[in-house]
Amino acid sequence: MESLTATALSYHRTIVALDIEGSTSRSDTVKAELRSKIYEFFDTALRSAGIQSRHRDRFVDRGDGILALLHPVHQAPKALVLAQVIPALSRLLTDYNASLPRGRQPQYQLRVRVVIHAGEIHYDPNGCFGEALDVAFRLLDAAQVKKALRAANDPLILVASEDFYRSVIRHGYDGIDQSAFHPLVRLQVANHRHHGWVQIYGKAARDNAAEEPGYRQPSRTSPETALQLLRRNSWSLS
Repeated sequence: MESLTATALSYHRTIVALDIEGSTSRSDTVKAELRSKIYEFFDTALRSAGIQSRHRDRFVDRGDGILALLHPVHQAPKALVLAQVIPALSRLLTDYNASLPRGRQPQYQLRVRVVIHAGEIHYDPNGCFGEALDVAFRLLDAAQVKKALRAANDPLILVASEDFYRSVIRHGYDGIDQSAFHPLVRLQVANHRHHGWVQIYGKAARDNAAEEPGYRQPSRTSPETALQLLRRNSWSLS
């Protein structure tokens, strides 16, 4: 039997990707500074939770964003990423934005969308690929997530995949507020339906989310009920 080639093998990774809001409207000099800051803040947030560079692949540059693929090691459990890394990144962004002189706002203000997912990743000489990445980036770029960030006071909005919600968020680990996640995104990738659970705090933001077509308040104990309601609505096709 022939041995498997490297591209035929897959490796499990926790997927965290982020995208800077309004990047295309900034000048290249502003983009350069914002890129430098987001790399600094993201790495600092990971390290604050004990996740070092050896616990992940090298960051993948996305122009106005970053892709991080975290290894399945004891130092980088999924719940830790959600409970510590994401809040740390949000605090760093908040402090940075608050420090900006009035004349540098809003051009230098840094606000981001973040997606968290997990799945099998393939590698070849040109980089990484796979259906799990397709799902993550579709969630990250969903119109509902962009709208949620525009309506939020916080500088960060997080969308979690349905798989991540079921395997991590709904179990109520320390530092994770299940009630803050709302099933705003529904899409289809490779003939499979996927939902995105958006983390939203504050009454005004929740009210704005509730205006989305097909939205229903999710059950705190049975997310399956909320998903069944969403499945009655039309789907966004890839």
